[in-house]
Amino acid sequence: MENNNENNMTAQQSLGIITEMMNNSRRTILQNSAKHFILWGILLTVTSLVIYELWHITGSPIWNCAWFVMPSLGFPIVRILDRKHSDVPQNVINRQLGLIWLTYCIFAVIISVIAMLAVPMNISLIIAVLLGFAECISGFLLKNWAITIGGFILGIGGAVATSMIYNEAQLLIFTLGGIILVVTGLIIKSQYR
Repeated sequence: MENNNENNMTAQQSLGIITEMMNNSRRTILQNSAKHFILWGILLTVTSLVIYELWHITGSPIWNCAWFVMPSLGFPIVRILDRKHSDVPQNVINRQLGLIWLTYCIFAVIISVIAMLAVPMNISLIIAVLLGFAECISGFLLKNWAITIGGFILGIGGAVATSMIYNEAQLLIFTLGGIILVVTGLIIKSQYR
């Protein structure tokens, strides 16, 4: 009977092991996320600058349809990058992050289509808030200040800026947002070398 009690862990020891495993998981996910932030930041910066320039030259907002090119380039690149890193744990944190960003994508696409086809609205403001919100929640989930602060700057700063800027100039807010994502990725990379 005594031997059985010695083999059983206390609740505190079990909780300590679970906490350590979750922290290790967060660290591995963050190390892998750095390249994702950099990739999507570069794609966002380039796409927003191209659309801005085309809209500015032609005077037509139809170029906003080119936003749909960005995910068709980004998702295959992400798949290639992720093949090289099979050590990223598949757990509740990883699944929650995936759901956060999937929800952002669904909202962004549906609201964009509604804005283009049915109900005119300041879509730049909505997308900036959604993007900042998704990044901020990701930062809270991963317990990373760089991601959280980047999300606040992007969401709140983007909302204020898009309320003050009109037409194609609003696209430059997404250029800044892309730069924020790249900087966030670089900070994460330096934190977890």
